[in-house]
Amino acid sequence: MTDKQIFNTVIVADGTFPEHEIPLAFLKNAEQIICCDGSAGNLVNAGYIPDAIIGDLDSLTENLAIRFADRIFLDESQDTNDLTKAVQWCREMNYNEIVIIGATGKREDHTIGNISLLAEYAKTMNVKMVTDTGIFIPFLESCSVESFEGQQMSLFSIDPEIEITSTGLKFPLSGVKISNWWVATLNEALGDSFSLEFTNGRVILYLKFADET
Repeated sequence: MTDKQIFNTVIVADGTFPEHEIPLAFLKNAEQIICCDGSAGNLVNAGYIPDAIIGDLDSLTENLAIRFADRIFLDESQDTNDLTKAVQWCREMNYNEIVIIGATGKREDHTIGNISLLAEYAKTMNVKMVTDTGIFIPFLESCSVESFEGQQMSLFSIDPEIEITSTGLKFPLSGVKISNWWVATLNEALGDSFSLEFTNGRVILYLKFADET
C-alpha cells in the first residue's frame, strides 16, 4: 500500500494551513517543499522555506516575490488551478512521490475540486492528500489497504459505472456501483487491512486518523 512508499516531496496548497501532527510531519521531513503562490506567506510564517513557488503570482506579496525571486516559476495559464500547476511542475522535475497538504478548508468548491483532481494526478504519479483529519488516496485498480480495527473510511468513485467489491469492511461492498457521493461513505475497517476490487475506473479513498486519547 502507499504507506510503504517514500513521499519526499510536499506541495503546500492555498487552503487552510495544517495543524495536525501528521501533515506537519510530512512537511518537516520533506526533501522538497513546493508551494502554491497563495500559501507562501503561511509556509514562511510557520518557519519553512519553499524550494519552489508556483502559480500566476496573483497572491504573492511583493516582499516574498523579492525574497524568493530565484525560485519563482510563473505559470499564467487559466486552464488549471495553482495546485495542478504545482503538480505539473513536479512531474517535469521527476518528483513523482507527492504529498499534498493545505488543499482543504476555506472554500468548499475549491476543496471538492482539489480532492477530485487526485484521480487525474494518479495517472502519472504516486500522490495522496493529507488533511487535519485524514488522508485521501486515489486508486486506479484493485488494491489492498493497510488500516487498523475501527478505522473510519469512505470511498468515492469518479467513474460511477464501475462495480466495487470489498473485503475487511464492516459494511461489505459486493459489486456496488457508487452512483452518488454518499453511497460508500461512513464505513469501517475490521482489522489491519482491507481490500477493494474493481476494474477500469478511478476511486478516491478517505482514511480517518485514529482518535487522539
